[in-house]
Amino acid sequence: MTLNLTEETVPEGYERLVFAEDTESGLQAFICVHSTTLGPAAGGCRMWDYATLDEARRDVLRLAQGMTCKNAMADLALGGGKSVIVGNARTDKSPALLRAFGRAVQSLNGSYYTAEDVGISPEDMKIVAEETPYAVGLEGGDYGTGDPSPFTAQGVFQCLQVGAEVVFGTRDLTGRRVLVQGLGHVGMSLAEKLHSVGADLIVADINDAALQHAKAAFGATICDTAQVFETEMDIFAPCALGGVLTNATVERLTAKLVCGAANNQLETPEVADALRAKGIRYLPDYVVNAGGIISVAGEIHKAGTRYRTERLDGVAGRIRTLLELSDKTGRTTTAVADDMVAEILAKASDAKRGAA
Repeated sequence: MTLNLTEETVPEGYERLVFAEDTESGLQAFICVHSTTLGPAAGGCRMWDYATLDEARRDVLRLAQGMTCKNAMADLALGGGKSVIVGNARTDKSPALLRAFGRAVQSLNGSYYTAEDVGISPEDMKIVAEETPYAVGLEGGDYGTGDPSPFTAQGVFQCLQVGAEVVFGTRDLTGRRVLVQGLGHVGMSLAEKLHSVGADLIVADINDAALQHAKAAFGATICDTAQVFETEMDIFAPCALGGVLTNATVERLTAKLVCGAANNQLETPEVADALRAKGIRYLPDYVVNAGGIISVAGEIHKAGTRYRTERLDGVAGRIRTLLELSDKTGRTTTAVADDMVAEILAKASDAKRGAA
């Protein structure tokens, strides 16, 4: 066994950051626990070909914080955490690497549960689970929930309909020009749902096979990834990596509604103000895309399908509440959502101190 674990200094507000390296398998990974105030941290594992370890470190820190917010808003009794594996998921992934990652997760002794994310499949997670019981999103078993992607897409779709009703006066998406950026498991599932209700689909991705499938199956129009923000659309659904909404891209964005599955869509919190100033309604990503972690939470808590259904149905209701409060207070939806999360965490912290 050649797994080496290095505890790194964490920024204020974080609990733990571990760098895992296994020279034999080639594993280089970060596991970040942002908060366990509400319960053990939970969040998927992303495998991405980061240019540097610093880039991977920044990503896992931001993603872990987002999971704290997501899990708090979805009422899952789970804290926030995330992991990233550095490497090309198509060429660098191996059973040995995944098992080494599983041993790294096991070293945290249950303070962090991992699951699928970009570049990691249920089949991969099954290999990780050979080394740790803290790998979830598995197929089969009494509580196995399988690929969380369809549930993420379902929640995004329901929220998108609520947003459309507020912005356009109707939930009917017939003829609405919806640009889906990113056709991974979630993006493709969302595209299918949008096609089924008559939306005019536009798709962008670096994967030509996915683009051609969307074109053939859903009649989608293909958009070059470099032309996304020059394209006329009614609704923008970012479902790839984060940070796509910047002050510069918002200036060019023609959509009136943004609702997608990608994490950390805003480059900086101030971009929410730019969206609001331009009259674009933004549905906070960590509320919208909670369907996957809701499904995984059912597995962690060994709950039945009712647990998942009830919480998944509640996602769109929270978005409606956020939009109403945003209109009432004149604040951005992200500011309203962040305040709600802060209140949830503060109450939980007070309750823990009282119990102690």
